[in-house]
Amino acid sequence: MNLLRRMILKGIGAGGLAVAGAAWAEQKMIRMVVPLTPGTTPDTIARAIGPVVQSRLGASFVVDNRPGASGMIGMSYVAKSTDPGTLMIVPATTVTLPMFYKSVDFDVINSFTPITQVSSTSFVLVVHKDVPAGNLREFVAWTKAAKGSFYASPGDGTHHHLCMELLKQSLGISLEHIPYKGSAGAFNDLLGGQVPTMFMPIQVAEPLQHAGRLKIIGGSLRYRHPGFPNIPTLQEQGAQNYHVDPWYAVWGPPKLPAALVEQYRAAIAAALNDPAVKESMGKQGLILKSNKPEELLAMAKAESLLWGRVVRESNIKPQ
Repeated sequence: MNLLRRMILKGIGAGGLAVAGAAWAEQKMIRMVVPLTPGTTPDTIARAIGPVVQSRLGASFVVDNRPGASGMIGMSYVAKSTDPGTLMIVPATTVTLPMFYKSVDFDVINSFTPITQVSSTSFVLVVHKDVPAGNLREFVAWTKAAKGSFYASPGDGTHHHLCMELLKQSLGISLEHIPYKGSAGAFNDLLGGQVPTMFMPIQVAEPLQHAGRLKIIGGSLRYRHPGFPNIPTLQEQGAQNYHVDPWYAVWGPPKLPAALVEQYRAAIAAALNDPAVKESMGKQGLILKSNKPEELLAMAKAESLLWGRVVRESNIKPQ
């Protein structure tokens, strides 16, 4: 009997999860739900860590993309699951779903079992190459001179959107939000000059700056991204207490037993320490991190408080 199966049969008590746990142990399958499309960061992480997790646990590892409704379709599936072999990987912004949508049918904080964070990264404030700003001071001056200007994002509630709303409140500047339906259109319009500014992932922006197609103003973390040490942070340029960490984490369905959670956490931590995973994820601009379930839950609660305040002060109403 493999180690994971023994952990499940010992760790799960009576009830629905016990029956499902035994059945899943016989199938030896882990289903990692990604509530977004293939090629997105959660999908990339899931596929990178899968082989190591599979080897460590002696169970097949399947990535199950269930996109739609800003991630709510996949998350709802996991919230209602009684299969202890079902996990999901999601970005930090999932805690904001009830702030933007009335149709959320699960409790973002309490409907899942926290397992572990898997990564952090940084978003960067960028401007079109012709915008007369190369640092935060010049950016603020430009926003005040260019009254009625605007910024783009791939959609409401994305990190691209929230990063700018927090920055607006931090600096006391005014920019109108223009949400797109996905990253491609927003990025293309910024490069084409139809949009003057936005936030985007650091690993996407840096090559474009190198090619002279845009300018990076600063990063969203309070510290410089170790993979891009020459890019200054917005906080060091004067945005007080500005820190946005676009982290990603793995969660399970409700009420997973602690023994099984620890087995998952340890296997994922091993994957994050694998040299091949480190190399491939580093190229994606990801800072690999693992933490304890209680630490992940505390992060999610803090994230909810932060963005709840930003959304209220921005007078954003759920649709």
